[in-house]
Amino acid sequence: MKSSLIKTIALGSLFTCSAAVMADTSDYKLMVIEQATAPQPLEQSFNSCALNVKSKNYAQAEEICTKAIALLKDADGPKFKVRQLTSYALSNRGVARLKSNNETAALADLYEANQMSNSTMVSHNLNRAKEELSL
Repeated sequence: MKSSLIKTIALGSLFTCSAAVMADTSDYKLMVIEQATAPQPLEQSFNSCALNVKSKNYAQAEEICTKAIALLKDADGPKFKVRQLTSYALSNRGVARLKSNNETAALADLYEANQMSNSTMVSHNLNRAKEELSL
């Protein structure tokens, strides 16, 4: 019972958090979760993904973003927030994939992210990728 209550409180704080944007030198927007607003494993993987993209560790960023997406699939919270954060994680992974020259997988992530959330940051990344790839 106590464990369930703690999990509920932790997930409740996750879904009241907001995402911040980390500007990348390539003009892609990388989303991060503000400190201490989400359960530590999600916050750590989500933010580590963005930091690895920024540090040009693209393979590691993709792996960590995939972990964040998996954590979100198991999250019990408002569906809107889960979809929004999943969209941000997909967008971040799409940028990592794009930077590692995996364009097909990158575009798949960015299109899925754009369909999941009506976010200007996500649509910016998709439009930027299409422009970069001359689509």
